Amino acid sequence: MAIFLTGSTGYLGSYLAAGLFTGYSDRLNLLVRAKDEQEARERLWQSLQLHLDFPEFWAYLNDRVRIFRGDLTSERFGLDDDEYHALVDSTDSILHCAASLNRKSEKQCLNVNLRGSLEVIQLARRAQNRHGLRRYSHVSTVAVAGKRQNEVVTEDQSIDWARSDYDPYARTKKFCEHMVHQLLPDVPHTIFRPAIVMGDSRRPETTQFDMVQAFDILARLPVLPLRPDDRIDIVPANYVGAAIVKIHQMENPCFAIYHLSSGTGSQKYKELTDALAAAGGSRPSYQPWLGSPFSKTVNWLAFKGGAVGYGASLLKVFWPYLDWNTVFDNSRVVQEMGEQPAKFSSYAYPLLQFSRANKFKYPAKPWPDRAAVPVSAAGSAVA
Repeated sequence: MAIFLTGSTGYLGSYLAAGLFTGYSDRLNLLVRAKDEQEARERLWQSLQLHLDFPEFWAYLNDRVRIFRGDLTSERFGLDDDEYHALVDSTDSILHCAASLNRKSEKQCLNVNLRGSLEVIQLARRAQNRHGLRRYSHVSTVAVAGKRQNEVVTEDQSIDWARSDYDPYARTKKFCEHMVHQLLPDVPHTIFRPAIVMGDSRRPETTQFDMVQAFDILARLPVLPLRPDDRIDIVPANYVGAAIVKIHQMENPCFAIYHLSSGTGSQKYKELTDALAAAGGSRPSYQPWLGSPFSKTVNWLAFKGGAVGYGASLLKVFWPYLDWNTVFDNSRVVQEMGEQPAKFSSYAYPLLQFSRANKFKYPAKPWPDRAAVPVSAAGSAVA
C-alpha cells in the first residue's frame, strides 16, 4: 500500500515527497504530468534535487515510487482502467498538495483547484469504499479567511461565507475545503492552511521565487507605503513541509485543521527592514499615507510590459496580503511540532542574496548522462 501524493513536482510538494522518503518507509504513488516515463522522472528530479543528490533520488525512485502519468484535471486523471484501478487498490492514504497559485486567473483556479480536487476526492471515495482509507490530507491556505484587517484568526474562525475573498485562488481553496468535509464525512481528514510560505530557514536555496521577488522589490524601495508596526505572517517551507508530513502520518492528530503559520510570533515590517539593514541592506522610511496612491500606481504599471510591468503585476497580486495586518494563530501546529517556526528575519538576507545572484531562477542540474547513473540502474535510467 502507498501514499498518493499530488504536487510532487511543485515547490511545497517536493518538501512533502522528500520528508516522506527520508523520515518514513511508505511507498509513494505520484501523479506526474508527462508524455513518457523519462519525462516524468526528469520532472521529479528537477523538483527533488533541492533536497536529495542524484544517487539518493534514484534509489528512492526505484525502490519506493510508482509513477502514474496523468493530469489532475482529467477524468480519472486520464489513466486507463487498469492503471486507475491499480491506483485505487494500492492507495491507503492521500496527501493532496497540487494547486494553481495563479491568483489572477479564475479559469485556472477553477480548473485545477476545484476540478482537480474533485477528482482526488473521488479517488478517495473509491478507495474508502473498496478497502478503507487511513487519512485524507488537504493542503489549503490561510487566505480562505477572506478579507481581514488587524486580526488574529484561529482555525475555527476562518471560514465565513458572508465575507468577501481577495482573489480566485482563495475562493476556490475555500470551496475545496467544503468539498472535503461534505464528500468524505466517513474518512479521517486533515486540513492544512499555510500562511505566506517563503524560503527555507536552513539554507538560502529556493525554487519558488514569485513572493521572494515581490519582497525584493519592496526591500529596494527607499520609502515603504506600509505601517511599520503591521505584522506579516511568513513561515519557512521546511517547517510547513515537516508539519504536514508528521501530522499526516500520525494515527490520531489532535485537530482536524491546522494553521501552518508564524502566528502571534509574526514579525513587524520594521523588524524585517532593521534585520536587512543590519545585514548590509538599506533602511527605508515608512509613509503609510502613500498606500492608496502606491496601490493605484502598481495597478496601472501592471498592464505595462517588460520588467517593470512584471514586478508591478507581482506586487498587485500580493499587495492585499501585505496590507491586511492579519496573522493566524499557530498554537495547534506548535503543540504537534514542539517548536515555533524560525523567524523570517533569521534567513531573509541569505534568501535574497541567493535569489538576486541567480536572477530569481534556480540553477537546476540536468538529468545525469548514462555514465553518472548508478551501474545497477544504468540500463533503465534513460528511456
